[in-house]
Amino acid sequence: MHEADILAIGAHSDDVEIGMGGTLAKWINEGLTAVICDLTRAEKSSNGTPENRLFEADNAARILGVKRRINLDLGDRNFTADQQSIERVVRVIREVRPKIVFCPYYEDRHPDHIHAAKLVLEAVFSSRIRKIDTGQEPHKTQVYHYMINGIHKPDFVIDITDFSDQKLRALTAYQSQFTPVDGVQTPLTDDYIETVMSRDRVFGKEVEVKMAEGFKTDKPLLLDKHIAGVL
Repeated sequence: MHEADILAIGAHSDDVEIGMGGTLAKWINEGLTAVICDLTRAEKSSNGTPENRLFEADNAARILGVKRRINLDLGDRNFTADQQSIERVVRVIREVRPKIVFCPYYEDRHPDHIHAAKLVLEAVFSSRIRKIDTGQEPHKTQVYHYMINGIHKPDFVIDITDFSDQKLRALTAYQSQFTPVDGVQTPLTDDYIETVMSRDRVFGKEVEVKMAEGFKTDKPLLLDKHIAGVL
C-alpha cells in the first residue's frame, strides 16, 4: 500500500516548488497524493536560518496541498551519493512507495542539485533490490527530473495555467530567500521568482498554453495507450 502517488525530492526546501510547484498543485487538485522530501536543512544558505526555512517550507507545502514533508538533514553542501545517504533515501522511497519519484535535473549551476540527482538515481535503483535490506519491502518506481536553474529543452511539459498563482504563492512563502528584509544579495534576491515564472511562460508557449513546467527523462516515455486515445 503506497502512502503517496508522488515523491518529490529536493536538495533544499524551495527546490521542488521552483521546479514543479504548479504540477504538484494540479495533480493534488485532481486527487493524487504527494510527499516532499528535502535532503538538507539549507543551513549554508546566505539568508535566513534553518529554523525559519523549515517554517517557510511547511507553509509552502500547505499552499500546494502537500500533506507531508520530510527533511533528512544530510548536510547542506556536504552530502554525496555515499552508501549511508543512499540508504536514507531508499528508506524514504520504500516507506512512501510512490508511483513516480521526481528529483532535480543534473545539469545545474548548484553542485547540491547535481549531487541530489545522482543520489536519488542511486536510491531509486537500490530500492528495488531485495538483498539491500532496510527491514522494508523493495519498491520499484520510475524517476523524472524537474528543472531548478537554467532552461533546458524539456522531454515533456505539464500545463499549469490554472495553478500558476498557487505556485507563485508557494514560492513567495520563502521570504527569507527571495525577498529578505535584511540580508545579502544573492541570485535568488534578483527577481528570481519572475525568472522562474517566465520560464514557465516560455514552456507554455511551446505547447500553446499560458504556463507549463518542463521535465527531463533518462528513458523514453511509453505513450502508445495515450496516443491511441487521440488518433
